[in-house]
Amino acid sequence: MNFEHKSVMLGEVLNALDVKPNGIYLDCTLGGGGHAKAIGERLGVNGWLIGLDQDDDAISAATERLAGLTCEVKIVRANFSELDKILDSLGVDELDGALFDLGVSSHQIDTAQRGFSYIQDSPLDMRMDRRKALTAREVINRYDEDRLTKIFREYGEERFAKRIAAAVSRARKISPIETTGQLARLIEQTVPRTKHGGHPAKRVFQAVRIEVNGELEILADALKNAVNRLKSGGRLAVITFHSLEDRIAKETFRTLAQGCICPKNFPVCVCNHKAQVKILGKAQVPTPSEIEFNSRATSAKLRVVEKIGASVPSV
Repeated sequence: MNFEHKSVMLGEVLNALDVKPNGIYLDCTLGGGGHAKAIGERLGVNGWLIGLDQDDDAISAATERLAGLTCEVKIVRANFSELDKILDSLGVDELDGALFDLGVSSHQIDTAQRGFSYIQDSPLDMRMDRRKALTAREVINRYDEDRLTKIFREYGEERFAKRIAAAVSRARKISPIETTGQLARLIEQTVPRTKHGGHPAKRVFQAVRIEVNGELEILADALKNAVNRLKSGGRLAVITFHSLEDRIAKETFRTLAQGCICPKNFPVCVCNHKAQVKILGKAQVPTPSEIEFNSRATSAKLRVVEKIGASVPSV
């Protein structure tokens, strides 16, 4: 299985997680196993590495890549929203560290038949988990114009959302929009190409992918659940790639790091809200040399928190 993917900010992630040889670490977005392998190489025979991914290609590639590790390796095909259930099934109560790398893998983008890319012409799909029913084709051809406008605007931050949705609505009345190439050309014909803004279809393709995979609606709860599973001193690292998911990670961590949330005019605290984490520094970004080596790292941000106090019930 050729699942090439350059692991973004690998050194920074390893420093952030501060891997303990006998620790238990969870990679919630296993992909091709690049980050996981580097973590596993720092674990001893009593350490555990658990990897989750919903993509069957990723599971195959990571299984092969991690085969030589001496630590205990558990690979499960599942969405990270299921992490509580998976950890329970493995008898794991607490983690020393967890990682979310929220980027789409190079394999998914570069494999034409997966339908993620606006560069290649292929059937509209965009499912990370091909067991799911909803595809990009369904979104583009069945969602009404108002709903498409909302998705393009909110998930793609596309300023021409209404214009593109109207063009899609008109085009599909003539014949269904079946391929990524058809959709990309329609967008190119509908909105102006800016000098430095990249391909005009980029934001719409991001929006449709997020809708198909439900990426944003599950993220905050998954981050909270991962924090709940950390032991005191355990760390959670999250790599984001666009402003929407980064905002969710930032706000979730800020809330988890907050103590008393009573109104300021209350003389004493009655909320009993306790901070669960401390935020370790500001968001980190890739070095210029990494970006030169791997252009897909350009928009990455790494945020890290450390667990304080006791665990609380999961969301």
